[in-house]
Amino acid sequence: MTNSRNELPQIIPPSPWVAAHCGLIAQGGRVLDLGCGSGRHARLLAGLGFDVAAVDRNFEAILKLSDVPGVTATQLDLEGDEWPLAGRAFDAIVVTNYLWRPRLPDVLALLAPGGVLIYETFMLGNEAYGKPSSPAFLLRPGELREVAQAAGLREIAFEEGYTASPKPAMRQAICAVRE
Repeated sequence: MTNSRNELPQIIPPSPWVAAHCGLIAQGGRVLDLGCGSGRHARLLAGLGFDVAAVDRNFEAILKLSDVPGVTATQLDLEGDEWPLAGRAFDAIVVTNYLWRPRLPDVLALLAPGGVLIYETFMLGNEAYGKPSSPAFLLRPGELREVAQAAGLREIAFEEGYTASPKPAMRQAICAVRE
């Protein structure tokens, strides 16, 4: 019998969507991993030589990233009245499994000219597979495409629909560039 205290934590691999598009980011660029969670993408990007700003409101998640070379981890409330990232600019923004619509324009405003947006999260229909299930946290069909276009970004790739991996879900993903 295995003692749960002796088990290694399950390591979640980076999203194939993020891994497939991070080669578009300017070499050595500054990347924001927004809502970084466990830091799977911050670790990937730092390992590729990027200077990564990883932000999340979860203090434990941030602590686990505090000594990862190339990552500056900061606990921030991204959903409060004040936008804590105002005035900053990044060569890329990576967001997975996170959606807070009121801040989408603020997030896209952080993208520097030539910057790359890599965004992947859940969409309507996901309620059939589990959480999130509230429409407040599920994208409408084509929504990321519309938001990126409204912000003046050029679409590189877009996908939406069912995925079986890493677990069954309905998802939407975009990679876009600020000209």
